[in-house]
Amino acid sequence: MTSSIPPLLVLLLVLGSQTALSQSSEPSEPMCYDWGESSEAAVHVLVGQSGFLSCPLFSHPSVYNYSSTQSTGHNLFWYRVLEGHDLEQPITNSARLSKDRERLWLQPANANDTGQYICMIRNKTSCSKIAMRLTVLRPEDVAHRNSCAPAVAVAATHKEIPFQNGEVLDCPDAQEAAKMADSTPTVTWVHLGLRSKKCLQFPIRAPERQVKGLSLQVHIMMEFFQGLYFCSVQYQRKGRALTFTRVINVTAVNSVGSKEPTILQPTKDYVFNVKQGEEASLVCTALFPYLNSPWEMWWSIDGKTVEQLNDPRFTKTASQLKLDYGDRTEQSILVIDDFQPEDLNHEFNCSVKNALGHRTRRALIKLETPLPSLELGCGLGVTLFLMLILFVVYHVFWLELLLIYRSWFGTDERHTDDKEFDVYISYARNSEEEQFVLSTLRTVLENDLGYSVCIFDRDSLPGGTITDETLGFVARSRRLLVVISPGYASQGSQALLELKAGIDGMALGGHLRVILVQYRPLKRQVWVKELRRARVALALVRWQGEKSKDLTSRFWKRLRVELPLQRKSVGMEGGKDLMRMSSQNSTSSQTGLISQTTKSPETVYNYAA
Repeated sequence: MTSSIPPLLVLLLVLGSQTALSQSSEPSEPMCYDWGESSEAAVHVLVGQSGFLSCPLFSHPSVYNYSSTQSTGHNLFWYRVLEGHDLEQPITNSARLSKDRERLWLQPANANDTGQYICMIRNKTSCSKIAMRLTVLRPEDVAHRNSCAPAVAVAATHKEIPFQNGEVLDCPDAQEAAKMADSTPTVTWVHLGLRSKKCLQFPIRAPERQVKGLSLQVHIMMEFFQGLYFCSVQYQRKGRALTFTRVINVTAVNSVGSKEPTILQPTKDYVFNVKQGEEASLVCTALFPYLNSPWEMWWSIDGKTVEQLNDPRFTKTASQLKLDYGDRTEQSILVIDDFQPEDLNHEFNCSVKNALGHRTRRALIKLETPLPSLELGCGLGVTLFLMLILFVVYHVFWLELLLIYRSWFGTDERHTDDKEFDVYISYARNSEEEQFVLSTLRTVLENDLGYSVCIFDRDSLPGGTITDETLGFVARSRRLLVVISPGYASQGSQALLELKAGIDGMALGGHLRVILVQYRPLKRQVWVKELRRARVALALVRWQGEKSKDLTSRFWKRLRVELPLQRKSVGMEGGKDLMRMSSQNSTSSQTGLISQTTKSPETVYNYAA
């Protein structure tokens, strides 16, 4: 059994397939290229003021031009992205939102207008879109520079005016607002001084600046005309009063003098001193006078720029040092890593250029001879070490060094004076001090050191006058050695007479010197007034008991420094016999001589008091 298809059904199937094929061949909607969100096109508008969004696709006329896109059948559509959704809601013209060529005007802007907006260029074959963000601010959200200055949400427009020249300040977007206004808009101008921080509202009486229509005419630019100029545009549109504010930052620039660039550093004779193996920095400083044209500054090595060489050893940095009324001082530093002697064969040039001139200067380089740092460091270290050693040696052994110096270069006083005794010992007449003087001081001075010692109780002749003999012994001695103890020099004692005679001998400029030996510690308050007055000029040697008994102790070294220089030792017995013989033979004659050359005891007492 065979089946057959009715002819009518076959005809219907053929017609249906042809219709489907024809529909599938029709062109579909083109895919739209998304440029993302443009951060540069973000707009800030104050609530209640007029503002507009300009489609960023037309920011590069060579790519997209509004007139050319219209002629090719492209249309501009605006969308708003709903917050929290990916839906793009079309924007249609209304009394508040209107389209004017590539701009979407908000007249005025509301707080809920904040969000993301999309502009799309589309025709049947191509499509492009880009997003931007609109932020509607409240007046309290805008930082006020001054209470008298209007609140402005948009960034300032910069304007440079040469000194003594004129210029017209046009309020931005005022002409666009005039096209949509029902009548001619009005503009209010306010100047906020750059230095004075004071506001000035136009019109003013001064003829240098005048408001003309929607613009502000500056006839002669002066320094105090610099600052921020606020222009507030008021206009009517469809029965509604609208306004917006713009700001222009005006700065004065130099208009006189040469406009060619100048290289300030290096000068023609300047030489850069560099060190081998270290980093070298060649600094170039140039002045570019104000000129509304591009300028350049670069380093070249053997005719090639640093970028062309592409050598990691050569790098450069640039910075602006000063901007004064449009005159800019720029600095460029060429850094040479690990400078080598063969780098001296290169030619390093700093070049500057603007529209009116070109300058080039060669950097002169001198390689410094490295100092022998190791040798200098070692020599300085050895010198400091030796100085430290000498300081320590002198601090510890200064007495020994002084004794050695005296033995080499000192003068024996016995050859220069007519004194008979080297030392006269004065002490308190009690058992303790007397034992110390006779058994210790006298023994060492006479037997070990060879000095001729005079002790009144031992060397005086019986029956003589105490005062005369005391003065005579003191006058014939080179040193008066006073043994200080708590019981020394009671008023009217023999010791006090000897002390006053010695102090008087020093005061008269004789060769007698007084040496104080502190046998036992005592407070300064108990010293007699003669000692208190003369203590500053007297040498004090302290006896420290057992520590001072050894002849190598500090006591004996210190005492030898104060005693006369003794180059040859004299035997104790021979010396004593000679001294006693001389004392006995010349006592009477010396007494008369002393009475003529020295003061009487009463005079000594009066001088000491």
